[in-house]
Amino acid sequence: MNEKEIKILEAAIEIFAEKGFVSTSTNEIAKKANVAEGTIFRYFKTKKDLLKSIIKPTLVKTIAPFEMDRFSKAVFHLEYETFEDFLNALIKNRMEFAKKNKAVVKIIIQEMPFQDDMQEELKRLFKDKMYPKVATVLQSFIDKGQIKELPIPTVLRLIISTVVGLVISSIVLENTPFWNEEQETERTIEFIKNGLK
Repeated sequence: MNEKEIKILEAAIEIFAEKGFVSTSTNEIAKKANVAEGTIFRYFKTKKDLLKSIIKPTLVKTIAPFEMDRFSKAVFHLEYETFEDFLNALIKNRMEFAKKNKAVVKIIIQEMPFQDDMQEELKRLFKDKMYPKVATVLQSFIDKGQIKELPIPTVLRLIISTVVGLVISSIVLENTPFWNEEQETERTIEFIKNGLK
């Protein structure tokens, strides 16, 4: 990519994260990138193509495979004594990731429900790279009697939906007087742990 293309992408990431895709105009992106609006269309046919060029390479080609490997090494290579220890490691890892990639995470949260091709790619990556490791860890807690006997996909769905809710809340509610991340993390762990006992 040349310098203008990079500036356009950086401007788009910042404004999409702040205002959302629909509420952002290409004129705003051009002003932020310090280029003419027509320059955007030289590199990207439509605003939607610009969004895809942010999300798809960043998420599907770069973040997802790399992050799944990194996440797997950080969380699933260890033996955890308790289910609570596992949840602590899992949540800490996801919160750190969300904070480091806040702008792109915001865009993904806003736009992923409308991107069928990217959803399919992420499902494939998860199934191939993550599910076998997650299933092994969760089965070990079922075998130890720390999680009730439920199908692994059900246990996983309950954990993912709760943890994703916490991560999204931490992004949206950060810097508000009523948000206490440490306390909310502890409560989330208790909620999952007690619900799956």
